[in-house]
Amino acid sequence: MRGERMLYYGKKLVIFMISVGLLSLVTFYVSRLAPGDPLFSYYGERVEKMSPEEREWAEEKLGLNDKISVQYSRWIHQVFHGNFGRSYKYKMDVLDVLKSRLGNTLLLGGTGFLIIFAGALLLGVICAWKEGGWLDKIICKAGTIISCVPEFWLALVLILVFSVSLRWLPSSGAYAVGQEKNISDRILHMILPLTVIVTEHLWYYGYMVRNKMLDEIRADYVLMAKAKGIKKSRIMLVHCMRNIMPSYLSIMAISVTHIMGGTYVAETVFSYPGIGTLAYESARYKDYNLLMIISLMSGIIIIACNMAAQILNERIDPRMRISRQSEMQEVDNYE
Repeated sequence: MRGERMLYYGKKLVIFMISVGLLSLVTFYVSRLAPGDPLFSYYGERVEKMSPEEREWAEEKLGLNDKISVQYSRWIHQVFHGNFGRSYKYKMDVLDVLKSRLGNTLLLGGTGFLIIFAGALLLGVICAWKEGGWLDKIICKAGTIISCVPEFWLALVLILVFSVSLRWLPSSGAYAVGQEKNISDRILHMILPLTVIVTEHLWYYGYMVRNKMLDEIRADYVLMAKAKGIKKSRIMLVHCMRNIMPSYLSIMAISVTHIMGGTYVAETVFSYPGIGTLAYESARYKDYNLLMIISLMSGIIIIACNMAAQILNERIDPRMRISRQSEMQEVDNYE
């Protein structure tokens, strides 16, 4: 049994490493084949005044005159030695640039994830409790409409209403000048981006919880509990909730990638200094080294979350475990 488990996790690790390698390869080639001039990111407007000889020297200095395959091999070699290169735009180590923005993204995205996690659970339970009632119908219709609204459009509307017209909330940044340690100021700057992130994802996962709760409510053990006179509140909050939580956790593991994407979009629209705006800037200015580390980091999170959800499902659902065991048995019989 222990050997099977080690083999299982070993396969997952191999798949993970291959996926990350393919991600780095595709990102590297696509970024370099895209139109644009990386020298402009490094040297600015001076590039326009460079002679052909100066331009050739500049490309050689940055290692851009070699073939793409040679550049990729060199980059991989440097990565394995802990060197991710320097940012063309910021003229500093890419890891230092990433560290300066990572905290803001973790704060915004992490807060959004926690609100969605708790809010979707609460929303789904309320809708299942009031199934078919006016509250359930209103929440379902409103949630369906709001979830179809593009994130960038919703962000622009919020800026127009609450920042431009009413002047209640700031429209950009993570904090006012000189207010970096002011918690209340940071909260004010997070309200609009958080609203976009939560609004766009809350109902989607709340609807999943609602459907799973309804499936549990219609199960035989619930009918038996009702026949014994157990209160509906106890059945739903103790028995049904306990049964849906494992699958809900696996769903929320996948949701990390969706919420992360929504956070990147919100950061870009609201000029919030996080990884999302950094990714946009690195793609716009052809800052190859910075773009690669952001793509790798984001890809690793996505792959890890999807694998975690798959492992959770296989450990939770007995049918998936039986299927996996039967497949392994067929392989053993074939050998």
